[in-house]
Amino acid sequence: MTDRSSLVDLRSDTVTQPTLAMREAMMAAPLGDDVFGTDPSVNALQEKIAALLGFEAALFVPTGTQSNLCAILSHCGRGDEYIVGQQAHAYRWEGGGAAVFGSVQPQPLDHAPDGTLPLAQIEAAIKPDDAHFARTRLLALENTLGGKLLPFEYVQAATGLAKSRGLQRHLDGARLFNAATAQAAQNRHGDVRAEARRIAQCFDSVSVCFSKGLGAPIGSALVGSREFIARAHRIRKMAGGGMRQAGLLAAAASHALDHHIDRLAGDHALARRLAEGLEGIEGLKVEAPHTNIVFVDLTGAAQARSAELLASLNAQGILATGLYRLRFVTHLDVDAAGVDRAVAAIRGFFNA
Repeated sequence: MTDRSSLVDLRSDTVTQPTLAMREAMMAAPLGDDVFGTDPSVNALQEKIAALLGFEAALFVPTGTQSNLCAILSHCGRGDEYIVGQQAHAYRWEGGGAAVFGSVQPQPLDHAPDGTLPLAQIEAAIKPDDAHFARTRLLALENTLGGKLLPFEYVQAATGLAKSRGLQRHLDGARLFNAATAQAAQNRHGDVRAEARRIAQCFDSVSVCFSKGLGAPIGSALVGSREFIARAHRIRKMAGGGMRQAGLLAAAASHALDHHIDRLAGDHALARRLAEGLEGIEGLKVEAPHTNIVFVDLTGAAQARSAELLASLNAQGILATGLYRLRFVTHLDVDAAGVDRAVAAIRGFFNA
């Protein structure tokens, strides 16, 4: 069995281990029963993330998938429709939950190369109020999308369009703080939390994941109005998301909010280091990262060698994924030495 300390695990930022300080915070957390609403650590986390993003209330849930499901089913009823991107996690990677559990129909749209959904396509997808059609109720965006930062001007325009047409607006902000980190860097100021709030305030609800870049072991939060969160709370219960002494997990998430946001810029720098290290290899097309995710496409004769490359890396203790493109994700358990080791292994595979 491979020692975890020798691995360079670039599969996802979900693979991180809780830090010692996070484990200590978990063990010190005061506990209650969150199904009864009496777990003080959960309540404190919900108040913290709601205040941070400028909303009235929040709901702690086990996963981002459940958070998005609670959001869509709270905004939409049976026979309603939500507009979403073809590559959005809520549409593509969450088992069709809104359709299965809520009879809510997705209307997927193709993304532009920058990850946006063209405004004209959103406008055209909104159905007229006619018995022949599902009722269009919601626009769901994701930021970041595949590691790409959606331009803030676009976010404002798309959500403004949705609001003008009477639609609710949901953000899958699983990596919201990565988006905010990149946006703060673009704006040449360092207030990542203010940027996260600016993005979030364009929406009626936002899902935030604690177990990706923020490094907590489990959990997401859904934020919105008190009335909205009350509806989501009922759906969470039906979906099996009620947890008892969940304060152990909430304490980890709260620690992450306090201590792991400002370090995300380092993950982004490591992703750039990885991308730059792979430049110039024949057969590799490297997409410049906005945040902590590097996508690589194999071209020409190298296209047939994806599985071989991943197996070679795995044999050297370097883990990555190639489900639809080669993907490398940096996070708090990856350092510069690990990135350099991955670059050397890939260059060695291609004799570059």
